[in-house]
Amino acid sequence: MPMGNKKKNALYKSFGYALEGVAVGIRQERNMKIHCAAAVLVVLAGIFFRLSATEWCMCLILFGLILALELVNTAVEAVVDLVTEEYKPLAKRAKDTAAGAVFIAAVMAAIVGCILFLPKIWTLFSAVMTPGA
Repeated sequence: MPMGNKKKNALYKSFGYALEGVAVGIRQERNMKIHCAAAVLVVLAGIFFRLSATEWCMCLILFGLILALELVNTAVEAVVDLVTEEYKPLAKRAKDTAAGAVFIAAVMAAIVGCILFLPKIWTLFSAVMTPGA
């Protein structure tokens, strides 16, 4: 087998492994399911409120960031659990800081979501509540 073909197969397989990792994360991690459900709700709201291209880009970047960090957090937890089952302060620090990264990203995404959607919700609510609108 030529060397170039071997690398092509390895690259193809690496995408398969990555997709399997995403699938495992979604199937087995409660928080990943929550983040995916939130993303679906945001997409539906974005369609309803007709987000601009820039607003969609912000949402997509934040979806990607949160989901990627959740997968990294899952990986850190798995490695720590693989190394030790007993309580160790460094193991706790690794798990807590990885979870903290997801938390910070999720809070920032929620703030951006409020900035994007609250004015649109307010406008819709005002139009509904205003007589003769």
